[in-house]
Amino acid sequence: MTAEIYRDSWGIPHLRAGDALELAHAQGRVTARDRAWQLEVERHRSRGTSAAFLGAGSVDWDRFARRARLDDTARRCFASLEKDDPETAAWVLAYVDGVNAGLAEGAARAPEFARTGLAPGRWEPWSPMGVWLGAHILFAGFPAKLWREEVVRHLGADAVGLFAMDGPGTAGSNGWLVSGERTATGKALIAGDPHRFIEEPGVYQQIRLSCPEFDVVGLAVPGVPGIAHFAHTGTVAWAITNAMADYQDLYRERLRHRDDGTVEALDPDGVWRAAARHTERVEVAGAEPVEVEVTETARGPVVIGGAGAEESVSLRYPPRVTGDLGFGALLPLLRARRVADVDRAFDAWAEPVNVVQAADTEGGLLHRVAGRVPVRAEANRVRVVPAWEPGHEWTGRHETPYGPVEDGLAVMANQRGPAAPLGVEFAPPHRAERIRRLLDTGRTLSASDMPAIHMDTYLGSAAALLDPLAALELSGPAARLRDQLLGWDRHMDADSGTAAVYARVRDAAVRRLAAHPALAALAEPPALPAVFLPWLALTPRVAFALENLLTAGERYGIDRDAVLREAVEEAAAGPVPGTWGDTHRLAPWRALDGAPYDEPALSGDNDCVLSTSSLPGLTDLSARGPAARYVWDLADRDDSRWVVPFGADGVPGEAHHRDQLPLWLRGDLAPVTTDWNALTKESDDD
Repeated sequence: MTAEIYRDSWGIPHLRAGDALELAHAQGRVTARDRAWQLEVERHRSRGTSAAFLGAGSVDWDRFARRARLDDTARRCFASLEKDDPETAAWVLAYVDGVNAGLAEGAARAPEFARTGLAPGRWEPWSPMGVWLGAHILFAGFPAKLWREEVVRHLGADAVGLFAMDGPGTAGSNGWLVSGERTATGKALIAGDPHRFIEEPGVYQQIRLSCPEFDVVGLAVPGVPGIAHFAHTGTVAWAITNAMADYQDLYRERLRHRDDGTVEALDPDGVWRAAARHTERVEVAGAEPVEVEVTETARGPVVIGGAGAEESVSLRYPPRVTGDLGFGALLPLLRARRVADVDRAFDAWAEPVNVVQAADTEGGLLHRVAGRVPVRAEANRVRVVPAWEPGHEWTGRHETPYGPVEDGLAVMANQRGPAAPLGVEFAPPHRAERIRRLLDTGRTLSASDMPAIHMDTYLGSAAALLDPLAALELSGPAARLRDQLLGWDRHMDADSGTAAVYARVRDAAVRRLAAHPALAALAEPPALPAVFLPWLALTPRVAFALENLLTAGERYGIDRDAVLREAVEEAAAGPVPGTWGDTHRLAPWRALDGAPYDEPALSGDNDCVLSTSSLPGLTDLSARGPAARYVWDLADRDDSRWVVPFGADGVPGEAHHRDQLPLWLRGDLAPVTTDWNALTKESDDD
């Protein structure tokens, strides 16, 4: 049969075809029609060619993508897939053919192509793998190892724990599973929200894929076939959170030039061996091209420095080593009927390393870690290690652990859990503890109870700042402000004036700590590629580690009471703030600036369940938050719900471009509709 394209009332595509290959082609084509600009931006970013139409602001990323060999790694992974799993390779190729079939039509709808002069290109068989790599190469936060090097260099190894919270760029999620013994229907619920940079168009695409083999609804990654992270097949559903595992290593390299112009690297056995080296040219719109030296040692691509540089660092990451990006899991996930099928499918998962929760209609439950984490020395996990010293090799892969479902509940919010043996830094437990407390009410739960949990604004981490205030000697205005804060319910609601006061005091404390002489040596970031600088900026590091800095036993000469006293006095002396939502507003990322939007006020904060992250000490604007929300109901898939921050259509001004934003702001969810008779047929995909 010819593939059929239907839409629900939110413009979400529902695709039906005669087999998985036809369906993959239809998914690629409809995605290209809806999101051509997004697809082409991501393809060019994976190839390191985005500056050619986005300009100089994209050079730093393109340089990193070239040096990290993202496109070449994607090619390798597809070649391995063709050899080891030809069925999945053909399925990926069908998706790519669909993208190529729909790009011209999609580009004609998207005004960004005309604005930049970009012509839609041609997707290669490995392009979806490049998109996946580009989206996740920084997901594990390996630049945090560069930050730890700076802390050790300036403050000593014991100070690393002061900043034990991953910095900007790390993505997280909330996810929870409620077994049937705790629900009104007797069937399980799975709910949550992935926290990522809020992009427009969104990083997740609501979609339905149906053929005789399977019928799946879920959240796809535009540019990648299937539905990897969040899906409901009717009989089994699954969702993921970031496991916070460490699976990428940085090696300090010793490189030298030979007389013939080639480059050698010193290996652990004391032998200098040839390193691959060539030069690439990054084209830049409105500026001169940039030459990029691409060097690769036996460890991996050199992402910092190079031959002749004062310091050179290589990156070792699993797909570059194994040639496997885990795409072999994607078709088995679509075909899954029970949690055992999901479990087997995730055995093939590579990266990012995730915690998986799944449930089926027969009562099966799953809580496990999935992904490839190499076995190596403990030092590799924490620091940049010397490539020329033995003992830092990869010697296998870890078995991925399983976690419990306790009292009918499993809650993950990037805290220490089943993945603890595989990671170094984890999120504080506040979100996870709050979710469990909200679920563990003693009453039976239903799908309609879940949105209130998504939207909870209680800030558990506020105690570290607020609790010491009672003992401080303060001036009259500051004492009154202190009393206001101590009487506050600690909810970061957009309409709360006291939440705004708290944020102002927190900002002042962060700025004072970042300016303290004890930390002054960390204020000047090292001369490293700009793509790593978000992990190396002191003020965000202080902001995310504020709880540790205010409660750690070792003070490093910091008078914390004085810092808090001065912060409260400063806030009291300033103008009376309005509400938290006056300054805490949505700030989505767009590849190309367009007509400005009056972006809305937001409730929530970094450590709330409603994790709309800001950068205390720098800005209250929120660039990260729930990139989607979902509730999967195993009693009836049509009682499931979902929402994304903007909409299904990537084209500005179209009816479904931002129509879900009001729902997302209120915490409402759109219904999952699976009755074909309730959908509108758009076309046949031929």
